[in-house]
Amino acid sequence: MVLGFGCFGLLFLLIIVVAIALVAMYNRLVTLRNRIDNAWSQIDVQLKRRYDLIPNLVETVKGYAAHEKQLFENVTKARASAINAQSVGEQAQAENMLSQTLKSLFAVAENYPDLKANQNFMMLQEELSGTESKIAYARQFYNDSVMTYNTAIQRFPTNLMAGVFGFSAREYFEIEEGAREPVKVDFGGGQ
Repeated sequence: MVLGFGCFGLLFLLIIVVAIALVAMYNRLVTLRNRIDNAWSQIDVQLKRRYDLIPNLVETVKGYAAHEKQLFENVTKARASAINAQSVGEQAQAENMLSQTLKSLFAVAENYPDLKANQNFMMLQEELSGTESKIAYARQFYNDSVMTYNTAIQRFPTNLMAGVFGFSAREYFEIEEGAREPVKVDFGGGQ
């Protein structure tokens, strides 16, 4: 009878250990998923800040280069696309388009020395530069979080738990090869 109880006790202990391991795996996946959601929220905050700066920037440039109507429309359309993006992939594509149109806007501004000396324009370019840096940092943190999470849901035995509870891979927030250069916002302030 003692021997029977010992096997039962050992089996019970084994079940408890497995249950604790499963709970720990599940909780880790939840933590990693929430970290990704938080990281995306940080990107979203910086992107909204960027979107808020763009109309002021366009209006400032319009005062000096009113004949660049198509460029202003392109920046406005790119901003609207970025604001309305629904997935990480759509957001990345929209942000790439927005970065390209902003580069065009700054290239046009190069032709207007009075604009480059305008206090409002200088302040906006400085704020945009700082925001671009924060976006880059937030994107890096997000992508690092996605990598950790995606690795966790693919490794054994966590992949079994992930499949059962619907944890699926997340998309990276990637930029196009041509958009890897930062938006140029320095207009010879050191001249």
